[in-house]
Amino acid sequence: MLYIFKLIFLTFLLQCQPLYSFALSVNDHRIAVLVNDQLITSYDIVQRMKMNAIISGIDVTVQNNNQLTNSAIEELIREKLKYEKLNEYDISVSNDEYLMHESIFYKNVPLNKKQVMELFEINKINYNEFRNYLIYEISWQKLVSGKYYRLTSTSEIEIEELISKNPGITRESAQDIIIQKQLDLKSSKMIRDMLNEATIEYK
Repeated sequence: MLYIFKLIFLTFLLQCQPLYSFALSVNDHRIAVLVNDQLITSYDIVQRMKMNAIISGIDVTVQNNNQLTNSAIEELIREKLKYEKLNEYDISVSNDEYLMHESIFYKNVPLNKKQVMELFEINKINYNEFRNYLIYEISWQKLVSGKYYRLTSTSEIEIEELISKNPGITRESAQDIIIQKQLDLKSSKMIRDMLNEATIEYK
């Protein structure tokens, strides 16, 4: 991967206050990162940082600002690379698929959809940004499953070991978990390979 390393001094006007108590507002659209000529602006980074903080139920503070910023940048870089790969395949996500995964998503975060939408409005985040983020993730999982599911396998030893550690799960659930772990490894390798081949320039 071609990295043009520069220190990133992105001023996000963050205060030492909870995110929920005020609206963060940054309208700076300067280019912060180029990923194979795809743009990531400082505005994109702030929006993603705010979105991640809200759906994770955490506050943005001076203490965790750098960590959240770096996490948002890394996530956006991976997303750009996934987008390039997804464009090579004819993968679509139906509205029913989206609604099902959205419902699953909200079962695993501390806020419900109504609360998230209210906080998005306060912080001037378009909910479609979250919708697109989720659609990309669903599409990526479909791509990985389509390429590698037939190569996955489970053994009785793996299933029994998982059940012994989690007595409440069924054999079918145990098998699904094992297969998903294998698919996650394939996904991680694909992303690593794309990162190694990518040209990423920090402005």
